[in-house]
Amino acid sequence: MEGVAEELERRIDKLRAAVRQAIMAGDRTAAAGLRRELREAERAWDEAVAGLAQQVVPAPRGAGALLPVREQVHHALTLLSVPAAPRLIGEVHRAFFAGDIVGARLTSLRRDEERSFRLAPYSRPYYLCAVLSADVLAPARGLLAVSTWPLERRIVGPLSPRVDFLTCAIRVAEHVERLPEAGTSASRLLWRFAANIPGLGMDPGGAATAAAVAAARAELAIHAEADRSHRAAGAARATEQLDDAGRFFGTPRQRANLPRTARSDPREGAS
Repeated sequence: MEGVAEELERRIDKLRAAVRQAIMAGDRTAAAGLRRELREAERAWDEAVAGLAQQVVPAPRGAGALLPVREQVHHALTLLSVPAAPRLIGEVHRAFFAGDIVGARLTSLRRDEERSFRLAPYSRPYYLCAVLSADVLAPARGLLAVSTWPLERRIVGPLSPRVDFLTCAIRVAEHVERLPEAGTSASRLLWRFAANIPGLGMDPGGAATAAAVAAARAELAIHAEADRSHRAAGAARATEQLDDAGRFFGTPRQRANLPRTARSDPREGAS
């Protein structure tokens, strides 16, 4: 499944470039056809990533501590499938992979990843990279993503905090539902997400989990298309203006400060 996702990511990048070339050439018919192919590839990628998240299984108690920090972070981000802040990454890993991520290591992790990429580009299967703001293409403060995700997924616009919150809530709820033995940490994490979705209570149980997923999907449908539009516009500009390192780690000129709202940003820990 991971190989399928990576192949789709390469296809998506090629289709985006082809769409841009067709538009610049004034060939609207070709551009429309390529856009349809692009949307189909993106839907297939979403399905592939969802399948990947479902394949992720908790490690035996204590085993997570044996993995390098970057692999622990990669596991948590793959489960969530959207950018996240270190606090949420640590909570997800603790809840589903049995082990704590040392917080001090996360503060320098992205810088280490960027240094590695600039010294030897693409020498690793993936990099833990920055998340770019859609408006100025600067790194959004405190967020991590995975370099193999499509560029649109690694860009955030004004609606992205809420959209990603709802996506995280769905992923966590689905994982809790799939794992009957999920512990207290996983249930507590889900309840904190549910508390920030209107109309849901805090009672545990399968019915509450299903209700959280349904409510999150319903609200997500309201915001998803507008958010996708912002991200797509940012991705198009990043493709034109930035080199490979810039698209992964942003430019050093400035950092973007996104609105920090406890009720709308899961990446701050769903508190």
